[in-house]
Amino acid sequence: MRKIIVLIIALSFSSFVQSQDTTSVNFTFNHLALSVKNLDRSIDFYKKVLDLNEITNRTKVEGIRWLSLGEAKELHLISTLKDPFIVNKAIHLSLSTPNFDSFIKRLELLKINYSDWLGTAATITKRADGIKQIYFQDPDDYWIEINNIGQR
Repeated sequence: MRKIIVLIIALSFSSFVQSQDTTSVNFTFNHLALSVKNLDRSIDFYKKVLDLNEITNRTKVEGIRWLSLGEAKELHLISTLKDPFIVNKAIHLSLSTPNFDSFIKRLELLKINYSDWLGTAATITKRADGIKQIYFQDPDDYWIEINNIGQR
């Protein structure tokens, strides 16, 4: 009988411990923030090159502007911090478009240089799975990848 009581207490305690650990965080992507030197120049670039729409900066803080990436995702450009930053191609914003070839023509019309992953100018990376990718930089040297994931 004593063993049964100990077993019941142990099972009750283990179920209590498990119930404390069942809360899931369930993250979703919300926004990307980039530190920029010239806010107007960066806003113009993202609007002109990527055709992003500016949205209301709900913080109302001067020196910060927001752009919509679609699907309730945002790009926040922040010019209030003056700390130096270092970027490399491994740190990049990646966007997909079903109009990959048209976008490349847009870059060429705007005279924006693009390359493959290795840095070969005006060249497209073609991954082993068939996905095409190009890379270019914004006015603050942040890398942007455009790919055709989801294109049929």
